Amino acid sequence: QVQLVESGGGLVQAGGSLRLSCAVSGLTFTTLGMGWFREAPGKEREFVSAISWSRTRIYYADSVKGRFTISRDNAKNTVYLQMNSLKPEDTALYYCAADRQGVGSRRTDYDYWGQGTQVTVSS
Repeated sequence: QVQLVESGGGLVQAGGSLRLSCAVSGLTFTTLGMGWFREAPGKEREFVSAISWSRTRIYYADSVKGRFTISRDNAKNTVYLQMNSLKPEDTALYYCAADRQGVGSRRTDYDYWGQGTQVTVSS
């Protein structure tokens, strides 16, 4: 059974930090590209960041460049999103996703999704 389980969300003040984790089971993690997306109320789900299985390709949305860092631990089947200098506009439900074909920035690139973890940034 494939499972992607996010954790680490919460309520934080503007300027603060959070670290999201996504644990993957039921898939061969070392063959997967992994991505983070977010969905704010009333908005479409948008790309945040992605990392290839080998860590040689890493992508960020312009809105998070310089503030967020994606990483992965292939021994733990886990991908992380370190979020610093958080802003109220980062408030959203954050999803991790797995791409069996490579790594991309489109929702349609991804085959499996987690249930999401809520991040709320207060001003």
